[in-house]
Amino acid sequence: MNDIRRAAEADRPRRSARTATCRGFGGSLLALTVAGAVLLTGCGAGGGNNSTDGADKSGRRNLPLPAPGRPTGGAAKGDEQGERSDAPEATPSADYLSTFALDVDTASYGYARRTLAGGRAPDPATIRPEEFVNSFHQDYPRPEGNGFSVSVDGARTDDGRWSLVRVGLATRPAENERERPPAALTFVIDVSGSMSEPGRLDLARESLDVMTDRLRDDDSVALVTFSDEAETVLPMTRLGDHRARVHRAISGLEPTDSTNLGAGVRTGYATAVHGLREGATNRVVLISDGLANTGDTDADGILERISSARRLHGVTLFGVGVGSDYGDALMERLADKGDGHTTYVSSRDEALTVFCDQLPQNIDLTARDAKAQVAFDPGTVEQFRLIGYDDRKVADQDFRDDRVDGGEVGPGHTVTALYAVRTRPGASGHLATATVRWLDPDSRAPHEESGSLETSDLYDGVRTSPNSFQVTAVAAYFADVLRSGDARWSSLPGVPPLHELASRARLLANATEDKDVAALATAIGRAEELHICADDCAAR
Repeated sequence: MNDIRRAAEADRPRRSARTATCRGFGGSLLALTVAGAVLLTGCGAGGGNNSTDGADKSGRRNLPLPAPGRPTGGAAKGDEQGERSDAPEATPSADYLSTFALDVDTASYGYARRTLAGGRAPDPATIRPEEFVNSFHQDYPRPEGNGFSVSVDGARTDDGRWSLVRVGLATRPAENERERPPAALTFVIDVSGSMSEPGRLDLARESLDVMTDRLRDDDSVALVTFSDEAETVLPMTRLGDHRARVHRAISGLEPTDSTNLGAGVRTGYATAVHGLREGATNRVVLISDGLANTGDTDADGILERISSARRLHGVTLFGVGVGSDYGDALMERLADKGDGHTTYVSSRDEALTVFCDQLPQNIDLTARDAKAQVAFDPGTVEQFRLIGYDDRKVADQDFRDDRVDGGEVGPGHTVTALYAVRTRPGASGHLATATVRWLDPDSRAPHEESGSLETSDLYDGVRTSPNSFQVTAVAAYFADVLRSGDARWSSLPGVPPLHELASRARLLANATEDKDVAALATAIGRAEELHICADDCAAR
C-alpha cells in the first residue's frame, strides 16, 4: 500500500504501540465479516517484546510464551484442520499453541488471477489463503538490524467474544544493492513445447535479459535448460565483462519437446554446486510451468536426488511459475521443501518486479528455517483458528528443534498469520504472545523475537481498523469462496457475496490508490461473472 494510509493515524482512537496505521472501514461487509467471526487481517502493527529466554520482559506477570514439549491435540487442532470454530457449544481447547513454518509464497494468488482473467475458475486445490493475504503490501515496523520485528494486534468484532488477531513478521529491506552479498544464481529454464505459449518462455527471456543488466559485476550466473533432457548451456560465469556472453545464451533459448523437470532440477543443482561460491548467496532459480510429463515427476523423488546440495552446501530454490496451465502443486512442494519460495508471473510488469525491483529479497537470505509459534492465554482465550498454512504446520514440540525444517525469508519480506479468537466471557488481560525463531544464514546461530497482545490493546471494532486490514479481509474471504469446492475445507461462516466483495475492493482501491487492490477488485469481479459461489450462497 502507499503512504496515504498513514494520514488516518490522527483519526484513530487511542491504541498501544502495537497497532497499525491506515483508515478504517464500515458498511455491510463489516456486518458480514463479524457475523462469521472469521479470520482476516492485514497492514502494520506495532513492535513486540523481545524475548529469547521465555521470560516476560515487560514487567507484567509471566506470560505463556511458546515452549517445546507442550502437549498437542484438542479442539483447536481440529479447528486448524478446517472445522467450523464458531459453535457456542464447542469444548475449549487443551492446546493453546499454534506453530508453523514461515511462508512468503504468493503463487496461489497470482495463478488464481491469471486463471480468472482467462475465463476459468481456478482449481480449489490450488487456493492457499495465506498466499492471498501475503500478496499485499504490509506496513509493519522493520527491525533495525538483521532478523525480524514481531507485531501482534487485533480487533473486536460485533459478536462481542470474537476477535480477529493478526501476527505480522517483517525483515529489514536491503538499503542498497551493495549491501547484499554477491549472488551465484543458477537459472533452470523450462524450454519444453508448452513454454512456446505467449507469456512463458518469451517472458522468461526478456526478464533474464533485464536482470542480467541489473546484477552487479561480482554476481555470477549459470544457465541450465531442460525439455526431454537437461543441458548446462552456460556454466557459472562471473558477470564483470561477460554480460554479452550471458545475453547470447539467453537469446538462444527456444522451446523444444517434453518436460523432464526432474532432470532440469538435478542438473541445475549439480551446476550450482560445481560453481559454488563461498560467501555468496547460492540459489537455483527455476522458471517453469510445472507441467512435468517425462522422467521423475514426483517432488519428493526430485528433492531426494538433490538433498546433499541442499543440506551440505545450502543451495536454496526460488520457483517462478508461468503459463495459463500451471503445475502449482509440484512447484509449491519443490520450493517449500527446497528451502525457498515461489511466485507466479503472467505479465511483463510482474516479471520485471520479481527479477528487478524485488531482486534482493528474492535472491538473498535474512533467515533460514524460520518458524513462528503463537501461545494463546488459556485464561482469556476459549478457541482459536489459524487460517491457511495448511502445508506448513509444525509440531509444537519442534518449534525449537533446529533440525526441523522451517521457511527461508529474504530482506524486506513480510509474513502475516491470521487467527479468529474467541475470548472467554468477561475476559481481560493477556491474550497472546507470538515468537519467531530463525537461524542466521551464515553461522546457523538461532535467534528469537517475540511480541504480545493484551485485550485492552484490541481495536474497539473492525470498522476502526486500518484500510489494509480490510483489504486482507476481502482477500481472505475471496480465497475462501474460490476453494469452497474442496471437500477438505468447510466454508468460513458469513462469507459475503462476491458482488459485495468486489464493491468493497473497489472502494478500498480508491481510498488507498493501490493498483494491487484494484487488481484484486478486478479478479473478484471476474469470479462473479463466472458465477463462482460458496457452497451456502444460495441460502443467502
